[in-house]
This record gives sequence, C-alpha cells and structure tokens, in this order.
Amino acid sequence: MSTFYFIAFLSIFFSILVISAKNPVHSILYLILTFFTFTIHYILMNAQFLAVVNFIVYMGAILVLFLYTLMLINLNKESEPVKPFMVKLAAVFGAGILAVALVSSLKVLTHTSDPVVLKNPNLGLVKNLGKVLFNEFLLPFEVSSVLLLSAMVGAVLLATKEKEPKPTI
Repeated sequence: MSTFYFIAFLSIFFSILVISAKNPVHSILYLILTFFTFTIHYILMNAQFLAVVNFIVYMGAILVLFLYTLMLINLNKESEPVKPFMVKLAAVFGAGILAVALVSSLKVLTHTSDPVVLKNPNLGLVKNLGKVLFNEFLLPFEVSSVLLLSAMVGAVLLATKEKEPKPTI
C-alpha cells in the first residue's frame, strides 16, 4: 500500500510541475513522467492491457508528437501578447475556486472505507482479452484489420505521384 501512495504522490507532484513549468518543453516532459506514473498505477491494479496501451499510445505517440511539434514552432517572448488585468484576475479567481474544491474534497478523506476486492482477480490481464477477442469477436477483429489495411494501401496510393513519361525523340 505504501508503493501506491508514493506513486500517487509522484503523480500529483509531476502534474503540478506540468502546470507550473515556464518552459513548454519541460511541461511536456513532466507530462510524460505523469503518464508513466499512471502506467505504474495500472500495473498495481493488475490492468496490464491498460498499462501497455497507456505506455505505447500516450507516452510513445501522442506526447512525443506534442514535443516535436512544440520544438518546431518558434516561441519567442517578444511575440507573446501581454495579458490584460481582467485575464489575470480571472485566473486568480479560478485558482481560488480550485483551492476551495481541493480543501473540501480533503474533508471527505477523513473516513476510511473497505478496500475493493475483485471477484475475478484475472480481470485486466492481456491473456483474457486475447481469449475474448479471438473467440467471441473474431469476425469484427478481422474485418477491422482488413479495413485498416485497405486504408493504409489507399493512403500510400494517394501519396505517391505518377511519373510523367519521358518524351521520346
């Protein structure tokens, strides 16, 4: 249980760093670390498939795409517009409402509850997902794979340009 609380602390800590980082590249790197702590939470909850999907899709694809996009655009301090006073006041007001909500939610944590016990301990395993996917949903799985293959072939055909024939002399 102490591992859960340590990883939960790291999740909250890195989430705060995402919001408070001045450099957007650092913010995205902290977001990657936050998603990595989520992956550890999924592993602790025995949800292996969600852990792998979170690791590959969010950390491996989306955030790396964000990072490359952010590094390609030119972020200059001179080109950033100055925020008016009303926008700053609205930000302070919103932060105050968030602080009140967080403090009120901490009051609920004072009472303890019984831990949740799963009836089936093998619920989130990839093995069980594979059995269901290839037994009950084999036809939709195969149809979607053929659909994705045809979409990939179509994208390649649309992306290639036809070569113009060379004039013969």
